[in-house]
Amino acid sequence: MTAEYVIIGSGSAGSAIAYRLAEAGKSVVVIEQGGSDFGPFIQMPAALSYPMNMSVYDWGFQSEPEPYLDGRRLATPRGKVIGGSSSINGMVYVRGHARDYDTWEEMGAQGWSYADVLPYFQRMETWHGEADGAPSGDPAYRGKDGPLHISRGPRKNPLFNAFIKAGQQAGYPVTSDYNGQAQEGFGAMEATIFKGVRWSAANAYLRPALKTGLVKLVRGFARRVVIEDGQAVGVEIERGGVVEVIRASAEVIVAASSINSPKILMLSGIGDAAALREHGIEVVADRPGVGANLQDHLEIYMQFQAKKPITLYKYWNLWGKALIGAQWLFTGKGLGASNQFEACAFIRSKAGVDYPDIEYHFLPIAVRYDGKAAAGGHGFQVHVGPMRSKSRGSVTLRSADPKDAPKILFNYMSDPSDWEDFRACVRLTREVFAQPAMKEHVKAEIQPGTGVQSDAELDAFLKEHVESAYHPCGTCRMGRADDPMAVVDEECRVIGVAGLRVADSSIFPQVTNGNLNGPSIMTGEKAADHILGRRLAKSNLQPVINENWRVSQR
Repeated sequence: MTAEYVIIGSGSAGSAIAYRLAEAGKSVVVIEQGGSDFGPFIQMPAALSYPMNMSVYDWGFQSEPEPYLDGRRLATPRGKVIGGSSSINGMVYVRGHARDYDTWEEMGAQGWSYADVLPYFQRMETWHGEADGAPSGDPAYRGKDGPLHISRGPRKNPLFNAFIKAGQQAGYPVTSDYNGQAQEGFGAMEATIFKGVRWSAANAYLRPALKTGLVKLVRGFARRVVIEDGQAVGVEIERGGVVEVIRASAEVIVAASSINSPKILMLSGIGDAAALREHGIEVVADRPGVGANLQDHLEIYMQFQAKKPITLYKYWNLWGKALIGAQWLFTGKGLGASNQFEACAFIRSKAGVDYPDIEYHFLPIAVRYDGKAAAGGHGFQVHVGPMRSKSRGSVTLRSADPKDAPKILFNYMSDPSDWEDFRACVRLTREVFAQPAMKEHVKAEIQPGTGVQSDAELDAFLKEHVESAYHPCGTCRMGRADDPMAVVDEECRVIGVAGLRVADSSIFPQVTNGNLNGPSIMTGEKAADHILGRRLAKSNLQPVINENWRVSQR
């Protein structure tokens, strides 16, 4: 089988690239190991805790024992399904902050400043504003007719607006659109949900691309990129126990996630030469940056008991879940149509920080990602964590066998500033929940609990309870061609190998503010233009930065 372009991975970036290449009349094969995304566990937004805990949809990766977290192994879910991680994620839509992209450019990713990427965010979106259609936000900054539908939840539960009001009472701004002009502040959260259905990369991009007849989906396990005389010419896959090669007449594009993309490059002979030789792999390109620079967001759940029985806990039983599921199946509406992340905030941890470095997701129930409800019945929680950890980890090969999962070591909390930032998260959160708007709802603090106050007590709690927000990135970093630790150049081309690109969250030089699905799709959109030799014109819209950032925290 041959196509002009062969893409490994049907996730956020891979699906977007396939769509744009087909739109330009190119023939494409998309290789995906995972199966169908059909069914309510994936398509019903409220069921989000299920797919990321199901081995049928998830690669099942785990970190190595983390040395700064008492040797805990943290789950690292990655989508093994049509649509990739966009089919198992929390559907939260955050573009990242304008300064994130300006920082990328400063780090060597020429042409990836905010002015460069904003037009791609606009091209990919159909933005629906408020659930009730009321005008809000910054329409000039948003897209009107892209494949990806972005909506806001109805915020019918009074706790959502109480959280936003409490932020205001604590002296923070309210932002009408954190994906628009001003990220900083409290406000409504946005989601990749359309007409009550998860609007994954599969629904937005891959299905329309397949309908053109130019894109073919091949179910198989990508083992390595086939490179002949320094040129990528195809992908070796295994399906039905048979190893075969799908050839690419133009280019191979690796879009397999920040965990699997570096693994595939290394198995193909691209990576740290000494490490590859140890595994008996012939070196094609000595790029020590492959697998390095691994970053993520950590968070904790701060949980509170509720005074009033208005949380979602009343549905946290078999009968309640069945009711929600039935209503969603028959009408596409109700609680099943929301991911329940309908209010959020982006704030700065201290004076001297120029743009937000803390993110909040508010949830009107006290429950974990794996679906375990907190003790204490009616409650609510906020997920909070620092956005720009200085800790860096790596993805390395366990062996030369493609079937072996790679070694993933995040080195979480290895930088002392991480502890300081997390303590600030806890203390600033307690202050918000002590404001009148939330105080009337708070019966008691479940986690960490009011007995946890000193730095030492907080650190002990953090060591035991921090969780990944599932935003790994950075392992095939984009940079200047003369940067020895860069893996791809500013056009996503693998340095030292012709006809090969990487386009997914692995190329991020630095993790962006917030959730990574939006930036990953944008990366696919922009990479497609680089492949096609075109570029959208830069935007001249400017972000709003708090003018007092040097002297005040809010």
